[in-house]
Amino acid sequence: MDRRECLCYLLMEPLNPSFAAEVERGFARQPIMNLIGARLSIVEPGVVEITLPYRADLAQQDGYLHAGIVTTIADSASGYAAYSLMPAGSAVLSVEFKVNLLRPAQGVTFVARAEVIKPGRTLTVVRADVFGIDGDGDRELVATMLSTMICLRDRE
Repeated sequence: MDRRECLCYLLMEPLNPSFAAEVERGFARQPIMNLIGARLSIVEPGVVEITLPYRADLAQQDGYLHAGIVTTIADSASGYAAYSLMPAGSAVLSVEFKVNLLRPAQGVTFVARAEVIKPGRTLTVVRADVFGIDGDGDRELVATMLSTMICLRDRE
């Protein structure tokens, strides 16, 4: 790892100047995000938010957003938060994650906010919190994820 790359990771500065456009392009290529109606709401170096409106067809039997959907938006936000700090020509994949479902996922909208905790040349650790937002704009933490993402270099 060269000195610039090491310093960029420590300062959460992107190695790829067009990281935001590449995150948006990659997100648009994910059929699952389109299927569930998710959208990017924040893309910054080391931070990504995905917003998802509640839909009854994404709920489980009691009307709460399904744990699989909660996990899906947290995982995607985590991957793109890590990707935002990777060099151009990289790809990102989840290596592992752990999700804590803290309470039933209720809200009119859900936001998965992922932040890089520890960037690295190959592996990056990311924390994501998923919030349910009610009609008044009040947020309640419904899940938290800790994940490890891998940087696959020289990929398009």
